[in-house]
Amino acid sequence: MNSREQILAKVAANQSATLSLPADVTFTPDGDVLETFKAVALAVGSKLFEVNQVSEIPGMITEQFPFAKRIVSPLPEMAVIAETDLAGINDPHTLKDVDLAILQPHFAVAENSAAWITEDRMGQRIVPFICQHLAIIVPVQDIVATMHQAYERIANADYGFGGFIAGPSKTADIEQSLVLGAHGPRSMTIFLVR
Repeated sequence: MNSREQILAKVAANQSATLSLPADVTFTPDGDVLETFKAVALAVGSKLFEVNQVSEIPGMITEQFPFAKRIVSPLPEMAVIAETDLAGINDPHTLKDVDLAILQPHFAVAENSAAWITEDRMGQRIVPFICQHLAIIVPVQDIVATMHQAYERIANADYGFGGFIAGPSKTADIEQSLVLGAHGPRSMTIFLVR
């Protein structure tokens, strides 16, 4: 037996016992899911508005974003204030001057105020990242308590691109100076639909 075979034999003889995976853990959220979502969203720098129906949002957008020259949204309900034919855009560079994007994620997560959105709800993949300001519309029944529940919802979903977005873009340098909007939207506004 050569040295290679001796080493491999010792490795084979010293295998640890096989252990089963731990049981799945179910997390029970503390408190009211909606109130948790609102508190965390405000803490990470988002603005919140509660509405009774989506039709209220265009007027509120006009009030909150009077400076917005270019607004985009794949949502037909926003056609009165936004460009909605995003699928027809062949060159994503043409979106470089978007002041505000209005999107509706699949759901949001209370514990970190993150919203799960896939490319089919973005119009173009670049939209939530290139816009100066981002607004999302979240029906309150589409808020889950934890990331565990979020991952259960997307476990078998079929999508090409998706991500969790929470609050405006943030970064902090070595001097611990927080900068909003350094790598993406400078603000995030959430419209909660009751």
